[in-house]
Amino acid sequence: MIALNEPLSNGRYEPGDLVRHRRYGYRGVVVSVDDICQADEAWYQKNQTRPDRDQPWHHVLVHETSTVTYAAGDNLLPEIEVAPIQHPLVEHFFAGFDGQKYIRNERQWPAN
Repeated sequence: MIALNEPLSNGRYEPGDLVRHRRYGYRGVVVSVDDICQADEAWYQKNQTRPDRDQPWHHVLVHETSTVTYAAGDNLLPEIEVAPIQHPLVEHFFAGFDGQKYIRNERQWPAN
């Protein structure tokens, strides 16, 4: 069993998982996961922390905003506050909240 304050061993979270950003502290819900960073080089160079591209990267709906972030697995922790996320796109991607995580529907993350 993984302690809630420890990262997953491979830095990969699944759609519906609640997470907290290690550096910036925001909480959110994972919508989609890429096995490696799919952002272009210009976007990556603007990223202040430049985490390793060769790890899982997550599209995250940020709580109490309309922001969607693209975060490296190394920068995410499991969220210990098990409470719903307030974001305008939650209902677009999820069928509901089971009290621990969101249940993903069949809508795909938009392609670039």
